[in-house]
Amino acid sequence: MIKTLIIDDEPLATEIVKEYLVDFPQFEVVRICHNGFEGLKSIQEINPDLIFLDVQMPKLNGFELLELIEKPPHVIFTTAFDHYALKAFDAHAIDYLLKPFSKERFAMAIQRFLQFNNSDHIDGLINSEENAQSENIERIVLKVKNEIKIIPVLDVKYLEANDDYVNIHTAEGKFLKNKTLSFFEKNLDPKHFVRVHRSYLVKVSEISKLEPYEKDGYLVKLRSGESIPVSKSGMPKLKSVLGI
Repeated sequence: MIKTLIIDDEPLATEIVKEYLVDFPQFEVVRICHNGFEGLKSIQEINPDLIFLDVQMPKLNGFELLELIEKPPHVIFTTAFDHYALKAFDAHAIDYLLKPFSKERFAMAIQRFLQFNNSDHIDGLINSEENAQSENIERIVLKVKNEIKIIPVLDVKYLEANDDYVNIHTAEGKFLKNKTLSFFEKNLDPKHFVRVHRSYLVKVSEISKLEPYEKDGYLVKLRSGESIPVSKSGMPKLKSVLGI
C-alpha cells in the first residue's frame, strides 16, 4: 500500500481528495490533517509515501512545512492559487492541482506519481505554468532546538552567508537557516533588501550611513551599530536602491 497523507484546512477539499482516491485502491489515506503543524507532526510519525498538500493554511503554510522536513515525501500540491506553481516546482512537486480540479485532472496527477521515475512531470509542470510568478516571502520558518520559530521578514536586520546556511540577524539574536543567501536574494523584496556583498544581504531601512573604508572600499553602518562591508559589485546595487 502507498501511505498517503492529506493536509488541507478545508474539510470539503480533503473529502474530495479522499473520494477521488477510491479509484486507486493501492493508496491508503492514513491520516487527514487540517493545519501545517498537524501535518508536520504526522509526516514525522507516519513517514508517508505521498502527501496532498494545500499551500495557504493557518499556523504554517505548505512551503514552510516542507522546509522543516529534512527528507520530505513526494508531494502533490492542492491549492486555489495559481501563482504558487513555480515555487511548487522548486520544491520538487510531483504535480500542482488548482482547485477546483476534476476527477480526470486528479487521475493525471496520480499517474505522474506512479511514473515518478519518468521526468516528464517536470517538463509538464514548467510548460503548464511557465507564466506563473513567485512571490516574495514574508516570514522565515526554522527549527530552534525542538521548537519551530517564525521570524517575520520585518524583524530581519541582515542575512549573512555561512556555507550552505544563512545566519539571520534580528534584534532578538542570530538564527541559522538551511538555505543559501542566493535563495533569500531571489525571494526577498528587492526594494527592501539589497545584496551589498557576496556574503551579506542587508535590509535597506536598517542602513544609517555609508562610510569610506580602506582604499576605494565602503562599509554600511546599520542603525544597530553593526558594520557590513560593501563589495565593488554590491555598490551599484546599493546606490540604485538608495537613489544615490
